[in-house]
Amino acid sequence: MKLNKFNETNGSSLALSFTSKKSSFNRYQSRAAYFLIAPTLLLFVTFMVVPIAMAIYLSFTSYDIISEMKWVGLENFRRLISDEILWLTFKNVGVLTIFYVPLMIIISLLLAILVTKPYRGVTIFRLAFYMPTVTSAVAASIVWLWLLNAEYGLINQSLSYIGIAGPAWLAESGPAMTSVIAVTLWLGVGGNMIIYMAGLKGIPNQLYEAAKIDGASGFQQLIHITFPMLRPTTLLVSTMTIIGALQIFDQAYVLTQGGPANSTKTIVYHIYTTGFEQLQMGYASAQALVLTLTILIFTVINFKLNQSKD
Repeated sequence: MKLNKFNETNGSSLALSFTSKKSSFNRYQSRAAYFLIAPTLLLFVTFMVVPIAMAIYLSFTSYDIISEMKWVGLENFRRLISDEILWLTFKNVGVLTIFYVPLMIIISLLLAILVTKPYRGVTIFRLAFYMPTVTSAVAASIVWLWLLNAEYGLINQSLSYIGIAGPAWLAESGPAMTSVIAVTLWLGVGGNMIIYMAGLKGIPNQLYEAAKIDGASGFQQLIHITFPMLRPTTLLVSTMTIIGALQIFDQAYVLTQGGPANSTKTIVYHIYTTGFEQLQMGYASAQALVLTLTILIFTVINFKLNQSKD
């Protein structure tokens, strides 16, 4: 009897000791985790949270950097309604998005399918397609500015050799928007190709083998296997592409300066000119807030449209 009580007492003591040590170890792990994420969290707060909070506050003020801030309430947002250039930039970005997003998805997917084939030298093509992604957008746009020059650009010079008079790529509304879309595609298609390559690697080969046995053609396999299995990947690519389209700045700034007649002026470019050229920081912050809400709305819509069905 006494021996049983002794064993129970020792067992309870050992259990309490083990629990205490485990709790102490968990507290140590928690402190270590907080210590490790503290620098990243500090940088996030400093360079993300604080600027966003300041921009929201500035959107309700009149501020030109030189003078003191003046609280104006919703006046900046009332100005947005009658800002014709702002609505024109939304239209420009809308047109750009309609063509840019589908082309980005289709081209990057087709390239991913091509470079995942076991061809000789396919690694060189992967590198070639991906290289523009790691190139500075400004530097690349400057190169394209020379290539697209109407008088001595390489593209028009090449067209002249086969008897075709090339257009003024950057001086006419239609070709100028086409040029901005083409350069943006060239810069971004490589990164999305890599994402699609990762998605393709995750599709089981058994599905394609079963389809071949059933007599499915390559196109039928693409439509009925590849596309459905890549739905999550397409959601990611389309979301990032839409956000990128709404934030285009470098290409329009370097290639066309928003012209001709504001036909390629983007929302971010308009915010830039309002804030840093006209020094209307409060109004520019209100425009940026509207752009943020627009991106959020389009992202939510895209998620709803691309949700997987049970």
